[in-house]
Amino acid sequence: YHAGNFADVVKHVCLIALLQSFLRKPTPFCYLDTHAGNGYYDLFDEFSAKKKEYANGVEKVIAQNNPPPLVKDYLKCVHQINSQLSATKFSSLRYYPGSPMIARHFMRPQDSIIACELQLEVYQALKKVFAGDAQTAIHHQDGFLGLKAFLPPSERRGLVLIDPPYEDPDEFTRIVQTLPRAIQRWDTGTYAIWLPIKEKKALERFYRAIQQTINFPIFAIELTIYPELAQHLNGCALVIINPPWQFDQTMQTVLPWLWKALTINNQGAFRAYSLK
Repeated sequence: YHAGNFADVVKHVCLIALLQSFLRKPTPFCYLDTHAGNGYYDLFDEFSAKKKEYANGVEKVIAQNNPPPLVKDYLKCVHQINSQLSATKFSSLRYYPGSPMIARHFMRPQDSIIACELQLEVYQALKKVFAGDAQTAIHHQDGFLGLKAFLPPSERRGLVLIDPPYEDPDEFTRIVQTLPRAIQRWDTGTYAIWLPIKEKKALERFYRAIQQTINFPIFAIELTIYPELAQHLNGCALVIINPPWQFDQTMQTVLPWLWKALTINNQGAFRAYSLK
């Protein structure tokens, strides 16, 4: 239902900014995705077509003139993956790539991906997408347990994306409980946690818990497109632990543009700031 919506756009633009920071040095890095999903999503299938959330997400960004360089890189990635999946040089937007496929697009031969997915059918679909890819390891596993199983990787540098579906109210608690142990195992890694913004108090409680348990730099990104009182997903946040050099400046530059492109009637707001 949600593929390519405004929250996906924000998440994936931030993801690309993080990945590009690792590409500045030749040494290899590892990308670990705890809740990897299908790999890609057909926007013409019955689920995506029912609500067409991508119309208020990636399609709005495509329609903008003169996007910032980071957004251009995001759109180029989406279009190139569409061309690959459609087996045509020029293709309209039909497929929306998930985080592991976007990460794979930017990988060099020396880099690697570890992707966890617990739902069997989704895992099987993801396994098929990356069949024969020696740089990508797909595991049928709970992503939170994957943080224990696969950290630290052999690479010293890298990124962990924690993006659960938030269908279980305990997932906020699981993140708070799991993160300190993961960071203890791999303290040179960068950790990105995607969060839905529905109730501001819940987000603030999460921030306080993270600040109390983690003694590393923490940077937060928030973008909402509806008023806080709306009875649905108002926006999303990303919390970055151990953010790369100049990542904060990159997001301070691109976030106003994203909000202007994605907001509904100038509702909502955006901010990017240090929590610690």
